[in-house]
Amino acid sequence: MGFQSVLTMARSWVLQRLSPGAIAIDATAGTGVDTQFLAETVGVRGTVYAFDIQPLALVRTAARLETRFAGEAAADKPEIALLAESHAQMLEVIPASSHGRISAVMFNLGYLPDPEADQRIITGHASTLPALEASLELLQPGGIVTIVVYPGHPGGEEEAEAVTSWASQQPPDRCQSVLYRMPQKTAAPFLIALEKRRPL
Repeated sequence: MGFQSVLTMARSWVLQRLSPGAIAIDATAGTGVDTQFLAETVGVRGTVYAFDIQPLALVRTAARLETRFAGEAAADKPEIALLAESHAQMLEVIPASSHGRISAVMFNLGYLPDPEADQRIITGHASTLPALEASLELLQPGGIVTIVVYPGHPGGEEEAEAVTSWASQQPPDRCQSVLYRMPQKTAAPFLIALEKRRPL
């Protein structure tokens, strides 16, 4: 039968904590797969913010969403904001009214998997770590951050080490973290998730 993929496991953990009407963030929109998943999960009363610095990523995401929600009235769709901003700017870009109310933040690191994309443009720890810090600030207690990490491409291993180190150093009273990884395949993608602690 095998184990679930890191992408499937990330979605499973998000589904356990994300309810209709919630607010969620796709920190790396890419081709829009996670944005669509979050939009479907939060439903018509929910909100999704999707970040990406590459215009092509937002074009692909918009096209995916247009296909998914084709024919539906605006009142029957979730509110989706596609943001041409670095995920490191989350705290500044997301309205203050949503701070502390985010249920889930999904990261899918690496590069845009599109044949027309410049795959030399990759995520890096210089922006990813501030984005992760912002995510924890934005989360509501009990909210989750999922991070799919790709160490197998040039620059990916450095980012993977930085993200893993950051997660392992988080104070237990701030969040709890988990690592989902195949130790026999060190270059394979892996998943880190953090759940924000509820106040005692």
